[in-house]
Amino acid sequence: MDARAAVLARITDALGRSQQGPPPPVPRDYRASSELAPGSAGAVELLVDRLVDYRARVHECDEAGLAAVLATVLAEAAAVVVPPGLPEAWRSAVPGDVRVDAPGAPLSHAELDAVDAVLTASRVAVAETGTIVLDAQPDQGRRAITLVPDHHVCVVRRDQVLATVPEAVAVLGANPTRPLTWIAGPSATSDIELQRVEGVHGPRTLDVVIVS
Repeated sequence: MDARAAVLARITDALGRSQQGPPPPVPRDYRASSELAPGSAGAVELLVDRLVDYRARVHECDEAGLAAVLATVLAEAAAVVVPPGLPEAWRSAVPGDVRVDAPGAPLSHAELDAVDAVLTASRVAVAETGTIVLDAQPDQGRRAITLVPDHHVCVVRRDQVLATVPEAVAVLGANPTRPLTWIAGPSATSDIELQRVEGVHGPRTLDVVIVS
């Protein structure tokens, strides 16, 4: 059976199956983990390689050097939006005007469009795919603040770097109702004549700061 026949057979099967019955079992025989331990040097090195390949700018530092890195990458931003739960030390490192997107007083899209950058934390990162996931917690904020500004600075702790997608999904599955934002480099598309255009659906510049 070729791929087309297999797809049509599955559709036919699904259409003929009762929607009230139990779902069919899903094979889980894919590779669920890696020999790279969470936060290991190998996992971080692989994540950096993928992010750079996606044209993200990557910075590595320890906790003591984080403020200096944030001040550098945000030096040209006159106004920066931050989520309400961002650590105070991170907010204090921002050289420009800081605007908090609070749940009771969210910034409008026009106000978000007027700021130069957004600074957030993250929930988890996947080394093999170069993906960073935000799950809308107070140090990450709602999805809009990371999609409208043209520059996103995202802080990833070293222990949040996992090797595979199944490992990340296991972490995210602990809170399945949280909205997720998956980021793999600056926003870009090549839908029209294979010409890469950046900033179509989100920030054109992504700075990832990995903190050990």
